[in-house]
Amino acid sequence: MPLILNIDTATENASVCLSNNGIILASAESTEQKNHASFVQIAIEQITASAQITLSQLDAIAVTNGPGSYTGLRVGLSSAKGLCYALEKPLILLHTLEVIATKIITTVNSSSTFKESTFLVCPMIDARRMEVFMALYDKQLNIIIEPAALILSEESFKDELANNPIFFGGNGSNKLEEILHQPNARFINVSYSATDMIGLSEKAYILNQFANLAYSEPYYLKEFYVPPSKNIYK
Repeated sequence: MPLILNIDTATENASVCLSNNGIILASAESTEQKNHASFVQIAIEQITASAQITLSQLDAIAVTNGPGSYTGLRVGLSSAKGLCYALEKPLILLHTLEVIATKIITTVNSSSTFKESTFLVCPMIDARRMEVFMALYDKQLNIIIEPAALILSEESFKDELANNPIFFGGNGSNKLEEILHQPNARFINVSYSATDMIGLSEKAYILNQFANLAYSEPYYLKEFYVPPSKNIYK
């Protein structure tokens, strides 16, 4: 099985991990969002030394490519692309929402609190105010609702909740919890990291699902708007 370096800087936490055959060899995490750029390279050096692995031994490098923080996504992708170019290794791009969904599914299945045998999962990333980046999956990670930017309301997921329990998680789900009071809505506190990328990155490697290094860009999902500057001298 492949030896993969997994990198995540998409949200408020940053993390990296080395995995082989589904096993975590070493990992590191930072909760200081403003320091993602300085964290990544140092953390990679630390975990490769800890696992007694050289970068040349890697089979591939995987990174969460969005949606998420605009700055965080650029940090993660530029780090991954730089290593791939230098080492001549393939690049794997993973969807942040799918990684969070994987964490939610694993947590629900391993919990004695939840008894649902059939359910949907909805990972949410805070996009400020009452907006989130979201997608809806079944427990096999099949997409029910494609990734989108959504402004939350009391009517959100009304049709889906009528017939299915839905587990909402991620740093945007607390905003929905405050306004949605529906019996089938379940809110679960999960914090994902690069270790939750392992199954997805190894599957992508086996299927040869590699990105084009030259043309890979962050998946923002929503246009990054920069307001025009005001010229005070006009």
